[in-house]
Amino acid sequence: MPPSTLQQTILEETQQLFLQHGISGLTLDALIQHLKISPATFRGMFADKDDLVLQVARYDLERQKKEHAALFAQTSSPVERILMLLQHGIGEMQKVPGTYYVQVQEQHPATWDMLMEHLTTYSYPQIHGLLNEGILQKELRGDINIELVTKIILEQLNLILNPVVFPPSRYNLSEVFRSVYLYYVRGLCTEEGIRAAAAHFSRL
Repeated sequence: MPPSTLQQTILEETQQLFLQHGISGLTLDALIQHLKISPATFRGMFADKDDLVLQVARYDLERQKKEHAALFAQTSSPVERILMLLQHGIGEMQKVPGTYYVQVQEQHPATWDMLMEHLTTYSYPQIHGLLNEGILQKELRGDINIELVTKIILEQLNLILNPVVFPPSRYNLSEVFRSVYLYYVRGLCTEEGIRAAAAHFSRL
């Protein structure tokens, strides 16, 4: 059952509070105060802070899915769709404080498990499907190992976002993105796919 309008507003506002203060930076009482709702209203929607964190994360993943659909409406090219998806993912990760996922993993294991399940049941199959589609549309070479390439593409995303490897003070993230994915994806492409990748990067 989708959240009510009031619940949606609370989830969106809570997400912004988490991004500003971190999840552990606000007690439940402080959150309720920031949200300007009564404890009774809160209890009518959420069991506790743990449940709030879970619902915020689930709501945000649904938002991202809608944004992916909007991106895909812009092009039918599987290669461009892969690049758009990766770029969107980097943009989303840039919004999140460095301690955010550590706090989720350590303090909210149910939310962490849900996020890991999302990777397994949504992100991985999505990239896998686009690679398969790219082969069928002759934008990608037919001899690639789809399973392995899916894994590599997702691991490269973690690499780009690792501040130890690419400190933001020294590296422009969009340049790192271009350097990693332009050449890697080109290596997977046919001539037609190379043209699609070049068209995407020319617009960055």
